[in-house]
Amino acid sequence: MKNTLLFFFVISFFLTKSVDAQKVFSVDAAYKADVKVFVVDAPYKADLLVYKEYSAYRAKGNRGLWFFTKAAYQAKKKIYFVDAAYKADLKIYFVKSSYQAKWKKKNKKHLMY
Repeated sequence: MKNTLLFFFVISFFLTKSVDAQKVFSVDAAYKADVKVFVVDAPYKADLLVYKEYSAYRAKGNRGLWFFTKAAYQAKKKIYFVDAAYKADLKIYFVKSSYQAKWKKKNKKHLMY
C-alpha cells in the first residue's frame, strides 16, 4: 500500500511539473532569471521555436508553447531577454501557429524543465 501511494505521488509530481513548465515570466534583470533568452530573426538559427499562448491551460509540456504570466510567482521559469546571442542560454524564434512550436536542438531542452 505504501509503495503504491509513493508511486502515485511521484508520478503526479512529475506530471504536474511538466504541465507547468512553459509558464514563463519576463524579469527585468539577468540575475533574476532562470534562463537568458535571445530572439533570433530566422527559425534555422533557433534552439526552440516558440508559440505564445493566450491561455495558461494550453501551455503544456516542454515543446515551445509559452504562456507569459503577469507575476513571477505564477511562472515555472523566469526568463530575461538579452541583447546579443552570445549572452543567451537559449535562442528562440516566435512562430505564428502552435503546431510549428518545437525543439530544434534537443540538448537545450533541460533549460525549460
